[in-house]
Amino acid sequence: MPVPLYQVKADLFRTLGHPLRIRVLELLQRGPLPVRDLLVELDIEASNLSQQLAVLRRAGIVNATRDGATVVYALSTPDLADLMVATRRILANLLADRDELLAELRDPDKPIP
Repeated sequence: MPVPLYQVKADLFRTLGHPLRIRVLELLQRGPLPVRDLLVELDIEASNLSQQLAVLRRAGIVNATRDGATVVYALSTPDLADLMVATRRILANLLADRDELLAELRDPDKPIP
């Protein structure tokens, strides 16, 4: 029996549901990066980065290529960069609504309905 599309989508979002993985994808939006550059940007242990890159690689979200002794990672599709941009827009809209509500709550002259 085939896996339902909603389950495949949930699995993708679960894979993306780690702050370090999101940060890696944000960095790779600029283009392919060698592991050493990712380590500098993220300031984490190499073993931790390796583990998270393996999760992204197994899911097909990133590709790894070897250039001599250097491993370079890239997004597997430009649509992932679009997803990161869309996520920022969605969060900006959600948080803007909260800012308006917070301002309303802080206004002592605003009558309580």
